[in-house]
Amino acid sequence: MRKITGAETLVMALKKNKVKRIYGVVGIPVTDFARLAQNKGIDYIGFRREDAAVNAAAIAGYLNQEPGVSLTVSAPGFMNGIPALAAATVNGFPLIMISGSSQRKIIDLSRGDYEELDQYNVAKPFAKAAYRIDRPEDIGIGVARAFRTAVSGRPGGVYLDVPADMLQSFIEEDIADQITYKPTHMNPKQLADENSVAEAKKLIQKAKKPLVIIGKGAAYARAENEIKDFIEKLNIPYLPMSMAKGLIDDVHKLSMASARSLALKEADVVILVGARLNWLLDHGEAPKFNPNAKFIQLDIMAEEFDSNRPITVPLQGDIKSVLEQLIKVFDEQLDIENWINVLQQKKDENIKKISQNYNNHTIPMGFYEPLLIVKKLIDANPDIYLVSEGANTLDLGRNIIDIHLPRHRLDVGTWGVMGIGLGYAIAAALETNKKVVALEGDSAFGFSGMEVETICRYNLPIIIIVMNNGGIYRGVDASNLTSKPSPTQLSSNGHYEKIMEAFGGKGYYVTNAEEFEMALEEAKNLNLPSLINVQIDNTVGSESGHLTYLNPKINLKEEK
Repeated sequence: MRKITGAETLVMALKKNKVKRIYGVVGIPVTDFARLAQNKGIDYIGFRREDAAVNAAAIAGYLNQEPGVSLTVSAPGFMNGIPALAAATVNGFPLIMISGSSQRKIIDLSRGDYEELDQYNVAKPFAKAAYRIDRPEDIGIGVARAFRTAVSGRPGGVYLDVPADMLQSFIEEDIADQITYKPTHMNPKQLADENSVAEAKKLIQKAKKPLVIIGKGAAYARAENEIKDFIEKLNIPYLPMSMAKGLIDDVHKLSMASARSLALKEADVVILVGARLNWLLDHGEAPKFNPNAKFIQLDIMAEEFDSNRPITVPLQGDIKSVLEQLIKVFDEQLDIENWINVLQQKKDENIKKISQNYNNHTIPMGFYEPLLIVKKLIDANPDIYLVSEGANTLDLGRNIIDIHLPRHRLDVGTWGVMGIGLGYAIAAALETNKKVVALEGDSAFGFSGMEVETICRYNLPIIIIVMNNGGIYRGVDASNLTSKPSPTQLSSNGHYEKIMEAFGGKGYYVTNAEEFEMALEEAKNLNLPSLINVQIDNTVGSESGHLTYLNPKINLKEEK
């Protein structure tokens, strides 16, 4: 009987679980495993750094509603992937991070192996779950548990530890075939309690100023049809969180994104659909929220209820099913025309106010002019995926650029962590076969900029836009009292486009709106990756974008 290695058995298990692609960085002890996976028909995408690879797998999981798979080497490579593993877990993205590791018998006695680290225990605090496979005989159950855990309930990141000696151990092929399998019914429908649904109906019907807040949990659940039906059947205003933009077209008349502050402050009943009352929603607290507001929350995890504000009616279940339940119990629209009119008036006022910034044609440019050009591109080509990160680039772009299709805006999510941009863009291009625009602040681009080489190596349809104001937040720091570069200062005239050109892509350097629009149109039609370096005023941009209030202020001047 033919014997096969643990590595081949692991590939067999991944193939039975329909894994089509692995995102990773190779080295000891997983190089041959990656070669084997590729030779067996699994697409392997090699990155320059582990966090970008793990980020790519995470967003692939989000886009496909099934675990994305990443691969790292031991110790330092594993550690480089940990921030992305943690971010996937916090964001609720299904991910399996596989890492090679040292032999247990050496690690457990601290004998000093190559890149010795107890990765299994290190990973636990940052993952939804961690598993270690010490024997080839356990590969089937180990992989099955990883896949089930990653997608069940609230999705998250799972760490799978594969020691070097296990990968090269042998098992009979027929036994390997018997023990490897794809788990079934991993994420079954879960209906909310009928009494809770009835209570929710009563509370919504009594509301004078109801408001729906849609989060990326609803986007992941692919609940766009149910969300739209619910909103329109009740004629109820809503706010989309950043990655929920496009679940309903951003130009929908009931979207009150442009009246966000008033909507939150006045709403008396707030319905949370796949959204959490965390820092992104000011924990649901006054003064941003009505202190007397009552909350209805749709979530698959009971642990999420009452996390910051009392939840009057918790509706535990999967979002699609619970929305279907709610839709069925309502017969007519809510009588809240006055509330909608108030919000619409504020919406119109705010749109008029912000549009005053749109006609500011300066050289060097500010943020608004180039972002409006990106908006124009997305409006004309709604199937383009937009990836965005940065401080001002992210925040202003979120408000300016409308998204028209579900899951077409990918950004930093719950943690607000920089460095996701190019990993997300690479995965979006590969998983969807669509054009991708990666809208980057110059600081944010620096975290994963070397993945430009990865983009060019695979010739991916990605346009990178670097909003270059020469700094973290901005290039000019009034608080700097020395002659040395400020802590927030970067190279104000850095030619980022040359990085793209170095690897065979097309680079553009633009200083005005006309140049940018022409470059963007040309890049859209190219069969090459491209990078547009948009030179903007190094004095524009607020510290921490819209999060200045979170940045502790310290007196930087000496007391006299």
